Amino acid sequence: MQTLTTEATQLPTLTHTRNPGMALDLDWVAGVQANTSAIERRAGTIGGRRSVKKDFQAAWLLKAISLIDLTTLSGDDTEGRVKRLCAKARQPVAPWMLEKLGLPGLTTGAVCVYHEMVATAVRAVEGSNIPVAAVSTGFPAGLSPFRLRIAEIGESVRAGAQEIDIVISRRHVLTGNWQALYDEMREMRAACGDAHVKAILATGELATLRNVARASLVCMMAGADFIKTSTGKEGVNATLPVTLTMIRAIRDYQDRTGIKVGYKPAGGISKAKDALLYMALMKDELGHPWLQPDLFRFGASSLLGDIERQLEHHLTGHYSAANRHAMG
Repeated sequence: MQTLTTEATQLPTLTHTRNPGMALDLDWVAGVQANTSAIERRAGTIGGRRSVKKDFQAAWLLKAISLIDLTTLSGDDTEGRVKRLCAKARQPVAPWMLEKLGLPGLTTGAVCVYHEMVATAVRAVEGSNIPVAAVSTGFPAGLSPFRLRIAEIGESVRAGAQEIDIVISRRHVLTGNWQALYDEMREMRAACGDAHVKAILATGELATLRNVARASLVCMMAGADFIKTSTGKEGVNATLPVTLTMIRAIRDYQDRTGIKVGYKPAGGISKAKDALLYMALMKDELGHPWLQPDLFRFGASSLLGDIERQLEHHLTGHYSAANRHAMG
């Protein structure tokens, strides 16, 4: 087990060149298409083509923990809840299990909170090397005045957030105003400074996979370090067809520029078996580097509890009640 999981404790610090972006290439954007039936057919095969069992499954699940942005984004968030979230991020699985699995230092990839809770989270993870991510720019709708969205990014960075999850203006995608989307994303990227920026596309509100592909490409051209599916607040969040569309855009961008861009599916990923499907798809399409936390994250909360249950079953042969693996 230990030889299978030695990389699971790698820190999420970027080990490659950040995405500097490029000039907007409207010809490239216009040429992007998405064959929906082919994408859905390919996504539908992943569960039957990739399966890991026993020690290998446990190793993949430990890796999945290191890829989680452990998240709380509720209107009733309190400092106490955020502190418990951060404690769970620092110790995501019962110590006795991690000792048996050979990874006593395992943590999640990050914690993700609203701006108001950034300072609390930064204090709670101090000394752990776990970055704090802040959702910003009028999350989740992204409809507040633009100057306030930019100011919000700056406030979160000054409060200690090392990653900023911004939301794009969906109307720019739906009306095909790629220049406006590019300019918006470029200014948001600049406002983040040294903080890494994840562009949330809210794919469930973009109408077509072609729109998803084009929006992904424009955000990368504008300098997004990650592209992310959803806020978690839409009616439809992360799906395998959307994931396939976005990661193929990432591959095309790397082929053209040589720059690696990360990917974050978010919303609705709550079961360990689902995490394994996403990881298998990433490995198939983009290769091993995209199974590291500097290039792949899950935006999730309840996912961690199910993974912990599966690991306990692996070690003991018994499933425990879900309430024994609470967030904190």
